[in-house]
Amino acid sequence: MDILSLFVVIPVLTITAILFLKDMKQVRVVSAIGMGVQLVLAAVLIYMYLTARHSGNTDEMLFVKDYIWYKSLNIHYAIGVDGISVAMIGLTSIVVIAGIFASWEVEYLRREFFISLILLATGVFGFFISIDLFTMFLFYELAVIPMYLLIGIWGTGPKEYSAMKLTLMLMGGSALLLLGLLGIYFNSAPGGGQLTFNILEISKITIPIAAQRIFFPLTFVGFGVLGALFPFHTWSPDGHASAPTAVSMLHAGVLMKLGGYGAFRVAIFLMPEAAKELSWIFIILTATSVVYGAFGAIVQKDLKYINAYSSVSHCGLVLFAILMMNKTAMNGAVLQMISHGLMTALFFALIGMIYGRTHTRLISEMGGLMKVIPFLSVCYVIAGLASLGLPGLSGFVAEMTIFVGAFQHPEPFYRGVTILAVSSIVITAVYILRVVAILLLGPTTNDHFTHLPDAKWYEKISVVTLIGAVAAIGLAPLWLSNMIGISLQPIVTKILAITPF
Repeated sequence: MDILSLFVVIPVLTITAILFLKDMKQVRVVSAIGMGVQLVLAAVLIYMYLTARHSGNTDEMLFVKDYIWYKSLNIHYAIGVDGISVAMIGLTSIVVIAGIFASWEVEYLRREFFISLILLATGVFGFFISIDLFTMFLFYELAVIPMYLLIGIWGTGPKEYSAMKLTLMLMGGSALLLLGLLGIYFNSAPGGGQLTFNILEISKITIPIAAQRIFFPLTFVGFGVLGALFPFHTWSPDGHASAPTAVSMLHAGVLMKLGGYGAFRVAIFLMPEAAKELSWIFIILTATSVVYGAFGAIVQKDLKYINAYSSVSHCGLVLFAILMMNKTAMNGAVLQMISHGLMTALFFALIGMIYGRTHTRLISEMGGLMKVIPFLSVCYVIAGLASLGLPGLSGFVAEMTIFVGAFQHPEPFYRGVTILAVSSIVITAVYILRVVAILLLGPTTNDHFTHLPDAKWYEKISVVTLIGAVAAIGLAPLWLSNMIGISLQPIVTKILAITPF
């Protein structure tokens, strides 16, 4: 069996094993083992990919496999990866294993919880390895659907409302996306040849500009809904606030990345002419997401809502950078997806752990936690510093690359909007430092919080794994940036053919 299919097979085998377990305590162990194997497999894939590149393999996609599914419509199970896909698989593997350990104490319907969580991860892995649009959409839906159950059953607060709102808005985005993908499919053979869903084959032809003007907005908005594109972002804060800890980690850490990855891999790559022509509209929307999300985080009093609006801002930067359509900015967009995925998963893990001890997420009801739970408090400070872009952590590398690339755009409008987006750095620093000051420093405001237990062993595994990845990228980003950059070259070449700047 090819290595890429194992990223779908291993989660399925793990789910199957869980179904036959009688001891509920074994469920979390088997889940951890299965996703641990997945993490090791991701490390092996990165090694194999880098080895293949260093040996001189210049193919656009590596480890390509193609199996026919439905011949009459030319639908294939076609898989392959480039440096961008490999990086996203690595991110997903880290966040999933961290989420498993963060959910170690889940008691209610434990078997069903871990099955739903791993099913979500299966969809994400399948999405990142797919190079057939139909297969990609299938895995996209597989990743989105479990969110309804995970929030509606295991969530907190107005969980039914949040789950329904999230599901309806994402299904609305899926409807737009399906129309866009079908539009691409029916325009994939302008010379009268065989229609195809294969991304690599479609990229070799030019979709008629009239069709691009119709289907680019549908595809970009369809993916953008999952990427929290303004004004379609409102599902995200409510979904985050009601979701259990691990679900928030996967939701913000990897699921929202499907939006940015899809917008880049499908909308921009396959319809660059319309992307260039209409980019100014979406630049305004994404810049609004960046600034609005940051200001929205400032006025929140609930820790989860603060991080949720922060995610709207940071995910807005991903779409913003992609629309600049140059190599540096798009490299920064991928780095931002990885960086945000790690640090927001870390944030939500820590928030869940703090909530499990204090039973409140309102910052006004907490204070002085640094003295009581020092390990978790220090980890929270590290997550905050990564979010505000401190040099030496992943956030700095990603955001600097985005802003440098965005300012390379020659048109004054794009440079002006870039300056506006840069202001989000200052706004982010305000709400991060404000929360740290209230939550962790000063006197303990509640006598019941003076004897809280610090992190347990499985919680330490979760947060240390994420912090290690955030620091590793911040201190040694070049190998990752170069891996991404090589894979961007075919995309940039196609864009420059119609966008000479």
